[in-house]
Amino acid sequence: MEKYRILKELGDGTCGNVYKALNMETYEIVAVKKMKRKFYFWEECINLREVKSLRKLNHPNIIKLKEIVMENNELFFIFEYMECNLYQSMKERQRPFLEEEIRGFMLQVLQGLAHMHKNGYFHRDLKPENLLVTNDIIKIADMGLARELSSMPPFTDYVSTRWYRAPEILLQSSSYTPAIDMWAVGAILAELFTLCPIFPGESEADQLYKICYILGPPDWTIFPEVRGASRLVDISNLNVSPVNLSDVIPNASLEAIDLIKQLCSWDPLRRPTAEQCLQHPFFHVGKWILEPLEDPLQLKLSNGGPKPNLELNLWDFGRQKDDYFLGLTLAINPSPPSLDLFPVEMTSRSRGTGTDMFCSDFQGHSQQSVFWSLLPPDHHHTSVPVESSFRLRRWVMVTWCFCTSVCELFDSDGAARFLT
Repeated sequence: MEKYRILKELGDGTCGNVYKALNMETYEIVAVKKMKRKFYFWEECINLREVKSLRKLNHPNIIKLKEIVMENNELFFIFEYMECNLYQSMKERQRPFLEEEIRGFMLQVLQGLAHMHKNGYFHRDLKPENLLVTNDIIKIADMGLARELSSMPPFTDYVSTRWYRAPEILLQSSSYTPAIDMWAVGAILAELFTLCPIFPGESEADQLYKICYILGPPDWTIFPEVRGASRLVDISNLNVSPVNLSDVIPNASLEAIDLIKQLCSWDPLRRPTAEQCLQHPFFHVGKWILEPLEDPLQLKLSNGGPKPNLELNLWDFGRQKDDYFLGLTLAINPSPPSLDLFPVEMTSRSRGTGTDMFCSDFQGHSQQSVFWSLLPPDHHHTSVPVESSFRLRRWVMVTWCFCTSVCELFDSDGAARFLT
C-alpha cells in the first residue's frame, strides 16, 4: 500500500472503511476500501462475493475494481473514484431533480443492473448510498451482498436496507429472485422525485404498513411460502385503499408514475425486469419507440386484421406549386396488434424550400399521381433511410406523412381528395 497516499476518509461501513487516496505512481485519485476483518489466506480474499462479482461484471455503470492488495493480514480494495453517492446528492439539493435528470440517472442504473442480472448476479442491497455519482454519471457499487442467480435457496432475509426492501423479504420468504432489485429501483425512482423515501418504515412491521397505505393491501395468495404468515394475515385484512400515486409524487409524469407502479408491485412476478424497464415509455418521452422493419416503406398488417381507412379532404387546395404544404395529425386506434406505422416529423413543404414531399407540377394534370416520401431529409435536404417503426400500443396522436394512391386529385370544384 506504499504507493497510495490516503487523503481523507469518505465513509465507515459495516464491512470496511472507505478513503480517498492518491496513486503516487500515476497521480490518479482512487477510492480505497479497507476491510475490517483480518484475512490470512489469499484464497479467502479472491473468493469473497464482492471480488468474484466485480471481476466478472465489466460495465460503465458498475463500479470498477482496479486492484486488490493484501498486506499484514489486512485487505484493501482499490476502486475508481466517484465524487459522492446519490443519497448525498439528494441531501444537498435545494430543489428537486428535473425529470430529464432523473431519467438519465435511472437509465444508467437499469443498464448496469440489466448487465448484472444477465451475467448471473443480483445485488440485494440497492439504495441511494450504493449508487455513486460524478457529474451526470452514476454507477452501482457495494457488491458485498451480491449473490449468484444460480445459488440455491434458502436465502437470508436480512438483505437490503429496510426502506428499499421488497415485501417478500419483509415477509421472510426464503426463495426470492432478482425482482427484489427491481422493487428497490422503484423506491429509488420515487425518491428522486420527492427527495424523501416513499416507504420510510421504522421497523419491518411498520415498513409493511407503510407499503399498504400507498399500494393497498396485497392478495395473500401471492406469497404461498413465507415464514412471516402472521404479518401477511394482518396486512391482508387492512381496510385501506391504494392512494393516487400522482398525489404522492405530484411532480412526476404519468409515464414515471406508471413505471413506479409496475416496479413497486406486491407480486414479484409482475415487476418488469431491468431490460423491460429500458423499453418503458418513461425512457422514450419525446422519442419514438423503435422496432426494426423488413421493409420500411410498407405497412405490416395481420392477415385477419382490418385495414386502416384514412381519408383527407383538402378544400380550396392551391394550384400553385408553392402552395402544396401539408401536415397531417391522426388519432389512430391500434387494435390490430401487428400494425406498424412510420413516424416522421411534420416537415412537408413545397419543392422550392427543400422538401420531403415529392410531387410533380400538377397544374393542369388532374390525374397526376402523387408520392410522399417517408424518408425525412437531413440538413442537406437529402433523404436518409428509415430503419425502424413505432408500434402503437395505445391511442396516440401522431404527426406523419404517408404513401398514398390518389383516387381523385381534383374534382370539378377545384377540391383535392386523397384516399388510401
